[in-house]
Amino acid sequence: MVKRFFVCLTVVLAVAQLLLVVLSWMFSAMMADGVHSLLSSEGIRWFVGQFSAMLATEVVSWLLLMAMAGGCLWQSGLLTSIGRPSPSRLTYRELVALRTVVVMLVLYVAVVLALTVIPHAVLLSATGKLVPSAFSRALVPIASFGITLLSAVYGLLSGRYPSLGHVVSSLSYGIQQSAPLFVVYVLAVQLIQSMRFVFG
Repeated sequence: MVKRFFVCLTVVLAVAQLLLVVLSWMFSAMMADGVHSLLSSEGIRWFVGQFSAMLATEVVSWLLLMAMAGGCLWQSGLLTSIGRPSPSRLTYRELVALRTVVVMLVLYVAVVLALTVIPHAVLLSATGKLVPSAFSRALVPIASFGITLLSAVYGLLSGRYPSLGHVVSSLSYGIQQSAPLFVVYVLAVQLIQSMRFVFG
């Protein structure tokens, strides 16, 4: 179901891009005001020259980090352990790992709060505000790093990850499973930026 959704969304975005190319050429040929053709020399130079710059946004780094964190979280078994109705159903190693993760979570949150809440904290802006600040810009990386760290520790202590190599494999697994999101991202950004060029 999810795979079909991403396939349909990819096709819709690709078709929309092709329609925009054709319509921009048609409106430009009819001398419509404020419309630039993507098939003109200017449009082709813009598209080819700005393609990499269009994709180089923080969103792609956020997607990458969240995909890695999600893969590590999913394969570590942490979600499964949290979802069990009774701690008695956990093995001894899983129970120790879960308690360790809880302690680490408290420490991680305490460190983040120390860097953001106290006066003149490092991650606050120059005016002492939380938004905008280094913290607000790094919220996704901070959350992703925390999820990855806690998941890796749980997986190693519980035995789900026999070695660090399995942790790395779980990060790759997350990227692999999230690959359709990157395809949609590329097509969506390309379409949005093309519309800005055509009607800008």
